[in-house]
Amino acid sequence: MSQAFVRENDAMMLQDVPPSLAALKIYLTNENNGIRVYEKKRVSDPRTKRDVHVMSNGMSYSKDENSKWYLV
Repeated sequence: MSQAFVRENDAMMLQDVPPSLAALKIYLTNENNGIRVYEKKRVSDPRTKRDVHVMSNGMSYSKDENSKWYLV
């Protein structure tokens, strides 16, 4: 049976991705139809004092106080 069709419940959500940058890259690459996503730069948010990862997909990501990824 083909795994091409994934039920919506089986899809991993951003907040479920392990807190490592490598895991984020893998998740984003999978979400981007296999086109590699990489970190373009890392900046520090002056308000939250957290690292913000600017990725090649045009989005920025950071981790909350529970080490869960979120879209900035």
